[in-house]
Amino acid sequence: MSIDVNNESGTEVDEQAILDIARYALARMRIHPLSELSVIVVDTDAMEQLHIQWMDLPGPTDVMSFPMDELRPPAKDEEEPPQGLLGDIVLCPEVAKRQGEEAPTQHSMDEELQLLTVHGVLHLLGYDHEEPDEKAEMFGLQAAIVDGWRGEHGLTGASPAPTVS
Repeated sequence: MSIDVNNESGTEVDEQAILDIARYALARMRIHPLSELSVIVVDTDAMEQLHIQWMDLPGPTDVMSFPMDELRPPAKDEEEPPQGLLGDIVLCPEVAKRQGEEAPTQHSMDEELQLLTVHGVLHLLGYDHEEPDEKAEMFGLQAAIVDGWRGEHGLTGASPAPTVS
């Protein structure tokens, strides 16, 4: 799995954890091991510009996903998933920090960035949360992936409650 993490935010983040949880999520979703993903960490000004340009919404947001090859998890009967370029995930640590502090179960900026990374991966794979049934599926899968990764890394406690909208 080729995953690049590029921190352009000026904020120190746990880039290794972002890389590790992205790799874990993609493996868990059975994405081809030669597929490629880019994760970019930006400041609020850059995120706000992207949010306005692509969503026509004001202010910075926490995570945005830009799919490329529209890869999807393989069906259970598929032997080999297709490989390709997944796309880009853009994270904003300043928004993540605020969300972690305001969450019912307060957690760190890095824990929120891990959650947002998984959220971004799922968006790249075609998951969405516009409808209640879609939201339940996506957020349930997101929690299972974060909890599985945390368990493998000896981190205690459940995954942070989703704060992404």
